[in-house]
Amino acid sequence: MTIIPNLTAGRWSVPAVDAFGDVFNPSRGEVIARVPLGGAVEVDAAVLAAKKAFATWGNLPAPKRATYLFRYREVLERHFEELARLVTRENGKTLDEAKGDVRRGIEVVEFACGIAHLQKGESLPQVADQIDAVTMREPLGVCVGITPFNFPAMVPMWMFPLAIACGNTFILKPSEKVPLTAQRLAELFLEAGLPEGVLNVVHGGREVVDALCSHRGVSAVSFVGSSRIAEHVYTLACRHGKRVQAAGGAKNVLLVMPDADPEPTLKAILGSSFGCAGQRCMAGSVLMPVGKSNADTWRERVAEALGKFQLDDTSVNERADMGPVIDAGAQERVRSFVAHASSEGGALAYDGRGREPAQGFFVGPTLVDNVTPSMRLFREEVFGPVLSLVRPPTLDEAIATMNGLTFGNGASIFTSSGAAARQFVREIQCGMLGVNVGVPAPMALFSFSGWNQSFFGDLHVQGIEGVMFYTRQKMVLSRWDKNYVRSQGW
Repeated sequence: MTIIPNLTAGRWSVPAVDAFGDVFNPSRGEVIARVPLGGAVEVDAAVLAAKKAFATWGNLPAPKRATYLFRYREVLERHFEELARLVTRENGKTLDEAKGDVRRGIEVVEFACGIAHLQKGESLPQVADQIDAVTMREPLGVCVGITPFNFPAMVPMWMFPLAIACGNTFILKPSEKVPLTAQRLAELFLEAGLPEGVLNVVHGGREVVDALCSHRGVSAVSFVGSSRIAEHVYTLACRHGKRVQAAGGAKNVLLVMPDADPEPTLKAILGSSFGCAGQRCMAGSVLMPVGKSNADTWRERVAEALGKFQLDDTSVNERADMGPVIDAGAQERVRSFVAHASSEGGALAYDGRGREPAQGFFVGPTLVDNVTPSMRLFREEVFGPVLSLVRPPTLDEAIATMNGLTFGNGASIFTSSGAAARQFVREIQCGMLGVNVGVPAPMALFSFSGWNQSFFGDLHVQGIEGVMFYTRQKMVLSRWDKNYVRSQGW
């Protein structure tokens, strides 16, 4: 059985720990590797290595740092297919979804290649009499990334390439459920020539998370995961003086007006709600067709489409429409939401649970009608292939219902009306919006901008906010008195 090693100061080694976690192929329910569950000792070693490397890396000119990112991008492209299949194996995504996971990560690396431009400061000569002003952005030091299981490639690459490009050194704590992709990403960066200690990898659970958030040698913590843990990370790390960005959970709404174009809208709904088996913070988990007859129509369209879904082992069947959830615990949790919905008045418009493969951690795609804002299925993040159908009579009521959610990640409207789209964009209270787009997740040039209980902190991941998060600004005012020049006879 493969045991996943830590990476510290450029060397891979399995730490001397007592506890290990199982890594599954969720399509088969088989254990494919074991991951060490470390603690403060392993964190101390990684921080020491990162601090030592920062003394040199932080002083390297930005154009020279960029050369490592350019080489890393080339290596990632050569191993693109390998990485996608690795994501499928340990996460259960379909191969197309896994390729999207890797591609969006590489886009961040491409963005980071422009660090010599992105990290430039500002200047204003003669801001006052004989005074010039200059700003510069400098790295923070040792930065930490704590990542979830649902995007084994993309989310880690949201963090460490940009942090490293800015001149920081980095410690990655990947989800213990999907450590294989993180290991390979780090191996490929070393292959690209990255100096030892600039990127380190530490495996573990909550003990490692808390040790990283409270370690005096860490300057910044980036986290993506559930809102409950995001708030814990944010609170703990802030209490210990860290800069923090913590992206949490979501409850994203797909609002469908009667004038929506049926074919592309249906495709967008299915992809948003059931892509990645619903395991993403931008999944559309609430469907709101406005008007009774419109809701009846969309209930039938979605249910009919789900009846044609093919669930299968994604590690061997490239044509599968949907794969499994991550493990048995997730499987049981998602099923409990469906069971509880019936007791609260929900009606199963399509129950996919009877079509699940016998092996693996599958949950069939499910559509629950008559969901109301008071129900658990509406209030909480399911993180699985369950779509709730809510029936608002008007656009105004739909927007008010959405704004009653505690989350604020994403929402989409499907319509042919510019007026309806404009009202939606202006009035909805969340950070990422789609107009006829099912998953309004921004590309690397823009920040991933969750609001409310979907994000804790001030500066979001990716984009210019990501550069700002991984740097701090220094302001310099210079005065050179011309009278001094004259007094010297120059």
